[in-house]
Amino acid sequence: MAGPAPWAGSDPYAAALRAGRGPLFLRRTDGWLLPLEVERWCAEPDTVDLEVLDRCEGAVLDVGCGPGRLVAELAARGRTVLGIDVSEAAVAHTVRSGGQSLRRSVFEPLPGEGRWDTVLLMDGNVGIGGDPRALLARVAALLAPGGLLIAETARVDVDERAHVQLVDVTDGHASGSPFPWARIGTRALLARAAAEGWRTVAQWTSGDRPFVALRSDRSDRSDRTASSSAEPPNSTAVISSQRAR
Repeated sequence: MAGPAPWAGSDPYAAALRAGRGPLFLRRTDGWLLPLEVERWCAEPDTVDLEVLDRCEGAVLDVGCGPGRLVAELAARGRTVLGIDVSEAAVAHTVRSGGQSLRRSVFEPLPGEGRWDTVLLMDGNVGIGGDPRALLARVAALLAPGGLLIAETARVDVDERAHVQLVDVTDGHASGSPFPWARIGTRALLARAAAEGWRTVAQWTSGDRPFVALRSDRSDRSDRTASSSAEPPNSTAVISSQRAR
């Protein structure tokens, strides 16, 4: 899991981001298709996205930022924010939108490890790497003590692992070799998070999109004053001591 995903240089994905639309799917080895919401990802943040961003605390790391709508919005608010993605096209799109982004896997060394205040796993990215337990452990290492993880979960009650390929169904072209992915609903994620020492501070559904907010229970939380309900912070300003470097 240390390197970029096999579809990192995917032509269908890059083409979809350039066009701002699909159709684009993740296809399991048994043929089942999961549609990817390219149009929403390439649009401006919607009201559901904005509600999530209002809950973010301090410096924010957006894991699997895609074309960067959330990174650009946070940057426009004056927040310290970085997006990472294994797709060169996604990183380039994010930068053009006014955000900072690196072409990097979450399992590779990253700037500001152990000092991020919020990590985002949006748009199904809780499935990155195909092992939610490993991803939760990695995110805990990226966060500052007591840091906040906001994850968007599957819209159905599911807990599955699969190998998938990125597919443009208009021409049937599948890019790269199959790679591991996971789909996990709220109930399953909360159970796994609790077993790994995370504390649930909020869960909600907005539109038809479910979310959870988890607090890292690493030691040394005494100097943090964030609300236990993951309410939006009183100020979007990020003081210098909070900035991930």
